[in-house]
Amino acid sequence: MEDKKAVDARPSCLSRREFCSTALGASLMAMVPPGVRSGAWAAGSDAPEKKEVRIGFIPLTDCASVVMASVMKFDEKYGIKIIPTKEASWASVRDKLVNGELDAAHVLYGLIYGVQLGVGGPKKDMNVLMALNNNGQAITLSNQLKDKGAIDGASLAKLVARKEREYTFAQTFPTGTHAMWLYYWLAAQGINPLKDVKTITVPPPQMVANMRVGNMDGYCVGEPWNQRAIVDKIGFTAVTTQDIWTDHPEKVLGATAEFAAKYPNTARAMICAILEASRWIDASAANRSKTAETVAAKSFVNTDVDVIRSRMIGQYENGLGKSWSDKNLMKFYNDGQVNFPYLSDGMWFLTQHRRWGLLKQDVDYLAVAKAINQTELYKQAAAQVGVPVPKSDFRTARLIDGVVWDGKDPKKYAASFKVRA
Repeated sequence: MEDKKAVDARPSCLSRREFCSTALGASLMAMVPPGVRSGAWAAGSDAPEKKEVRIGFIPLTDCASVVMASVMKFDEKYGIKIIPTKEASWASVRDKLVNGELDAAHVLYGLIYGVQLGVGGPKKDMNVLMALNNNGQAITLSNQLKDKGAIDGASLAKLVARKEREYTFAQTFPTGTHAMWLYYWLAAQGINPLKDVKTITVPPPQMVANMRVGNMDGYCVGEPWNQRAIVDKIGFTAVTTQDIWTDHPEKVLGATAEFAAKYPNTARAMICAILEASRWIDASAANRSKTAETVAAKSFVNTDVDVIRSRMIGQYENGLGKSWSDKNLMKFYNDGQVNFPYLSDGMWFLTQHRRWGLLKQDVDYLAVAKAINQTELYKQAAAQVGVPVPKSDFRTARLIDGVVWDGKDPKKYAASFKVRA
């Protein structure tokens, strides 16, 4: 079934002649032993210009596809060697991408867009090569808030409205995904994240330690740091991000536009290798479990396997006595739907940057997204790996407040929110 979908996807990015030639080449290559096949690919005119690539990551469950592409040697199949490089903060990832210390990175969607426009830091032309995951983040509130009766959005809004003290919430980077999920959720409860509470920036692996010593009342971060707070009995999950926006965009494979232009074959090979890893992770619960064991290691996420594995396989508890199996768990592939760099996804982050005053004026939302998201390069890689691609560069979603995002009028959408900067 997968092969048929993959073939159906190819004509959209290849002429008939190119498609027939590609199909013939693929059928011939299928007869070649895998070891020889990868060598043949790497030795052709499309050989990667740069053989060794440093891909930065932050210790989070969703770095898994980058890690597994290296550990399981999917990279070798495409003539490259991925060196996963552990970083301490998103600011560090940004700086090392910009100065060339990293070739690419597992990175926040909104961070790439912020750098493109010079929001809150250096300005440099950037590219999103592919999306790495959907879902799998959450908002954690402290047990101290629970003791005051704040266990969900509505009860938190009542507590904040009483103004007994200033409440502090942490996100991981000002233009990043976690800041936008936190702000969106608070605003949906009638809480203005810039006026009614204090917000601070804390690197993901430091969230739990900072909550433990009382530096914040809540935070938004990726797994496993929400589950870790429950295991350590310092906090609970108030909402998952898949409940804010089901199958939302999250981390991407980001690089500078300069890197992708100078090393297009290497960029394509990275996408291919990580697509293979993504497909493998999502193929079975056993593969997800194996992935959890791998990324839990000290050199990657550095936490207990069980803390990663539970939510990785969709087994959730909220720390308040509720347990459930979440069909909208962290997804790495989902028949290729996860990985396509939809223009509408990138544009959404720009609308939120505008909403919260990070962008001082409207931009040409679509033009910015087209400059950043490398849809054609992605389609080439997807065709090679046999991954289906969607028919449209846009997708539609209804978020937690009932508002629909479809990318059709981003300026109007950005201005439509009552709670804003």
